[in-house]
Amino acid sequence: MAEKNPPLEIRGITMDAIRNKNEQRVATLLAQMLDEESGYTPDPLDIQDIYALSLNLLPSRYRQSGTIVLSEPVKDAHIISAIRRALRTVRERPNY
Repeated sequence: MAEKNPPLEIRGITMDAIRNKNEQRVATLLAQMLDEESGYTPDPLDIQDIYALSLNLLPSRYRQSGTIVLSEPVKDAHIISAIRRALRTVRERPNY
């Protein structure tokens, strides 16, 4: 069973609501791209590796509710390119 990380807190203030704006976009585009991949059925660890590697290939864009967000959106084409690169890496060198 996977070990759950304790909540991240600083002086009793939780950091759980701070998210990378690219997380949902990568998850959505990755799901679409996996549906289009023929001949490849990744296992759950592969999908997690592809997701994490894709995020690591993109610039981080963190946000929290109630804060002014300076817009520097990452284009879908950049996200798709990162996912393709991550897919290729995981297919060539799976983590098991």
